Amino acid sequence: MDCPRTEENLEFCNCTYEPCSRKGRCCECVRYHVTKRQLPACAFPPEAERTYDRSFDMFKRSV
Repeated sequence: MDCPRTEENLEFCNCTYEPCSRKGRCCECVRYHVTKRQLPACAFPPEAERTYDRSFDMFKRSV
């Protein structure tokens, strides 16, 4: 799916997982993580995001 705001979204995307195909496509990213009972990288501070643990428990510990 093409997103007309991909480039703009990439300015704010803090995901450090390089092979991610959803970078800049927020709707795809949120859908992917929610179906796995996770949150996307943008919900986490940088030190927590770098762990790649996107769980709700990690979110609770990091904020």
